Amino acid sequence: MKFKIAAALALVLASSAPAQSPKLKLWRLDCGDFIMKKYGAWFSDTFQYPAGAKTLVGSCYLIANGDRYLLWDTGLADELTQRPVDNEEQRMSLKRSLLQQLGQVGVRPEQIEIVGISHFHADHTGQARHFPNAKLVIGRADWDALENSAHPGLKDAKEHLAHWLTGPGKAVQAAGDVDIFHDGLVVMLAMPGHTPGHSALLVRLASGPVLLSGDQYHFTEAVRNRGVPSFNTDRADTLASHDRFDRIADNLKAKVVIQHEPADIAKLPAFPQAAE
Repeated sequence: MKFKIAAALALVLASSAPAQSPKLKLWRLDCGDFIMKKYGAWFSDTFQYPAGAKTLVGSCYLIANGDRYLLWDTGLADELTQRPVDNEEQRMSLKRSLLQQLGQVGVRPEQIEIVGISHFHADHTGQARHFPNAKLVIGRADWDALENSAHPGLKDAKEHLAHWLTGPGKAVQAAGDVDIFHDGLVVMLAMPGHTPGHSALLVRLASGPVLLSGDQYHFTEAVRNRGVPSFNTDRADTLASHDRFDRIADNLKAKVVIQHEPADIAKLPAFPQAAE
């Protein structure tokens, strides 16, 4: 039987931070390496960047709230550990699978209660199938696109998320912000534009809040110049989400981690250490 929880769990961010849990932890997981061979054409619709290649990374995140676990994004498909993709546009490779990395911190796949997907691109959904017991949380507009669109660019993501789209997996289709653990500590933030249902993630650690970008930004320069990738689904929504993301970061004095930015890896402890 197919289960879907269509109701959005909206959250209005409180002006004061909620009480902190000393058990809240955040690990940064390695989820891919990219050489974008035509990044100038891909990442600016105003011809802002030069021709040539740019190196990016893929990031996934494990968040523990006591004994409850959220996995934020699932990276490139783990087949790429053996067979990197290399074409005229990009090279994509993967050093280690999520299962290998979770094993290093003693977390079994069945312990992952929630898989949160920032958006439907295949480099963020690739290893989701390894967590069939988890509830999937994804933006409703992205879910609708996966269900109803025949666009060939969605083929891989549809396969990666088939357990929830067409199988027995439980899914929350979020129409707004989602308080993941119902305590205000981990909040999935609606940031449409990159895709129709794109989201970022706020994690209120005891040491200070961390704001994970999804693909709101891909690298540091884009924050300064308000860059909009040419493949984003809505320019106006992207710019509005830039504004919201930046204001949240400023108001909360949050540590911003751009998930594809190599320079941001050092903002969090080196795996297998966790930020707390």
